[in-house]
Amino acid sequence: MKDIVLYCKSYRRDFLRLKRLLKSVEKYNVDQIPFYISTPADQFQELKDLLGSDAKYQWVSDESIVSANPRVSPGIEKTRSGSLAQQAIKSEFWRLGISENYVCLDSDCVFIKNFGRDDFLAQDQIPYTVIYQNKEFFQLASNRKHSKVVENLVREGNRLKDLFGRKGPNYYCPCPPFIWSAKVWRSLDEQFLIPQGLTFWDISTNDHPETLLYLEALLKFQAIPLYPIEQMFRIYYYDWHFYLLQRMGESQSSLAKNYLGVIYQSNWDSSMDFGAPEKSLLSRANKRLKRFMRYLQSYC
Repeated sequence: MKDIVLYCKSYRRDFLRLKRLLKSVEKYNVDQIPFYISTPADQFQELKDLLGSDAKYQWVSDESIVSANPRVSPGIEKTRSGSLAQQAIKSEFWRLGISENYVCLDSDCVFIKNFGRDDFLAQDQIPYTVIYQNKEFFQLASNRKHSKVVENLVREGNRLKDLFGRKGPNYYCPCPPFIWSAKVWRSLDEQFLIPQGLTFWDISTNDHPETLLYLEALLKFQAIPLYPIEQMFRIYYYDWHFYLLQRMGESQSSLAKNYLGVIYQSNWDSSMDFGAPEKSLLSRANKRLKRFMRYLQSYC
């Protein structure tokens, strides 16, 4: 079994973003850490055609990850929304037994500097844990009058603490890459889910994001030592967030001093959507107008 691999769960709409991510991995992956990609099986041929025959990755099907849990019904992913199915499949990748740890990436991630095992693994091959209280973003959102963003994240954190019976501050790791240990996922399964007759698919909901389930399981069951680090990638959560920081002089070259990469979240940046647009022309025009207004607001 490998000590660590890179992993991205993707699907058709994100294939152009995935291609951009793969190119950055091939350019900056100095230790040649294996890169695994999963998609629905019926989208694999389209993926191969787009990435080309020389691309360096290993493919596994989403279905093989789902079926690696014998307590889950085949096809369960088709009974969930796309986002919930995605978060469960990402969290169940460990069951394939490929690696003790994995760096879970989203298709909209991009590496911007050299990286290797030492960026993800501490002593004794224990993975670092990205964990923080998110105060910088909370303050920035409050400054820009986006109070609902803060309120939603605080409620989310409170729900997860209550689920595990923990008191104290809320901790977050809201964006990839996530460095996940199979030992932590296994402890959640064996010490929390199985005794209650549950599977990960039962608790993976909009109220229980996989990132906080991992962190709270780690804090509760302590399957590995906690070696905390800060966010590895700069993430632009919203377009106003991106415009504001760009106005302050931020660029990929300046980010490389402190971050391994950057994320332009696909929820607001649809410029690299693959395939025909799902929204109507009117809807897309309205969205572009709103983005332009938020761009103008970045000057205020």
